[in-house]
Amino acid sequence: MIGVSPSRWTMSYFSVALLALIGAEALMVAGFGFPSQPVAAPETLVLVHLIAIGWLSLLVSGALVQFVPVLVAKPLAHPELPAVALVLLIAGLVGLMAGFLGMAGFNVGSMPWLPLGAISLTAGFLLNIWNLGRTLWLARPIHLPARFVAAGLVSLAGVAALGTIFSFALGGWTTNAALLRLTAVGIPLHAALGLGGWLTFTAMGVSYRLLAMFMLSPEAEHRTSQIAFVAGGAAILVVLIGGPVCLLVLRQGAGHPLLIALALATVSLGLYGQDMIRLYRTRKRRKIELNSRMAAWALGGLGLASLLLLALTVLGDVDRRIGAVVFLFAFGWLSALGLAKLYKIVAFLTWLECYGEVLGKRPTPRVQDLVNELRATPWFWLYFASVGAASIAAFLEAPLAFRIAAFGMLVATIKICVELVSTRTLRLVPAPMLPDGAHAKPGLFLPSLRESRR
Repeated sequence: MIGVSPSRWTMSYFSVALLALIGAEALMVAGFGFPSQPVAAPETLVLVHLIAIGWLSLLVSGALVQFVPVLVAKPLAHPELPAVALVLLIAGLVGLMAGFLGMAGFNVGSMPWLPLGAISLTAGFLLNIWNLGRTLWLARPIHLPARFVAAGLVSLAGVAALGTIFSFALGGWTTNAALLRLTAVGIPLHAALGLGGWLTFTAMGVSYRLLAMFMLSPEAEHRTSQIAFVAGGAAILVVLIGGPVCLLVLRQGAGHPLLIALALATVSLGLYGQDMIRLYRTRKRRKIELNSRMAAWALGGLGLASLLLLALTVLGDVDRRIGAVVFLFAFGWLSALGLAKLYKIVAFLTWLECYGEVLGKRPTPRVQDLVNELRATPWFWLYFASVGAASIAAFLEAPLAFRIAAFGMLVATIKICVELVSTRTLRLVPAPMLPDGAHAKPGLFLPSLRESRR
């Protein structure tokens, strides 16, 4: 870890994120939101934001709090800010979902939940953007993976700004004509910046480093990686700047900026895929661990979702099928990669926290001794099979089949979480190797009070 201390709050982010994922999957099993209801229905908005913010954004934020210092070999600028940001993000998400539930006809009281939720969410995201951005700035010049993360943070700022505008408009806090128009026709820009710029571009940058580190692959920057960054960064700028200009200044739709961004993103993703294949082929670790095998399937999900989006764009059928494509993108790519890497990251950070200071002073287990890959593998396969079945059901507009497949996703996710808890509580570590005293078992959700010096 190049002398960088484990973050005290990363596991808290991961824990809340996993609870949000389980909650979202339970709602899908119950038929709440898409595809049982329209994409634009308030119930679907509850589901979408629980996944995009509660699960994916908290997951990526928690990972960045830990791995941005690793990417730049510098400590986090403000180590305790992530705790404040997490509280604000949870409160904001609750407010946002309450607002959407109110729009759906549920009794949630008379509070202006949408604007208040948006304010809290924006404050939480801005704290993390400031903290991570300042860490990157102080470490200049930064390498390519860190530049991907910086571009992702710019996208997050755009997502938060648009989301706040939408919430103020829907909550009746503004009657400005320009903001109302942006709310009416700017949702595709919000989604593109969120799923494409913030979540995917950031995941691409982190995966360049993590996959290389976990598979012992060469980390040299290639021309393809540089072009992938430039093309993806250009796509973000086209959406972030070109989209609002077309909508508010030129009084046109967002179709042209989105098409240009899609073309640029396709180039970026194609070159990224080529880089990932190179990492797998040039690895020094001959036997690929479970997390890297599952990450390869997640990369396949990214490729499939991208090809489907391109095909639907050419056929002019995006509006009808966008819900199914976004589902595959969110669960076949982002969620699959997240669960795969969590399986390794939780074990790695737990080992570092418990044994980093005593390494060489007493017998210690390996990182792999904290997990049971044979027991966990079937649950990952169930997850991927269920996502595939649910995606097909969504494309075929078969809600009942989708709910059955979502149940498989829920079971698989819960079982994977059980494995993560087993890892975190050191259940597989032989008694003579269990930590004691100052190095006792780590907290499951919250950090221990002792300060880490590693």
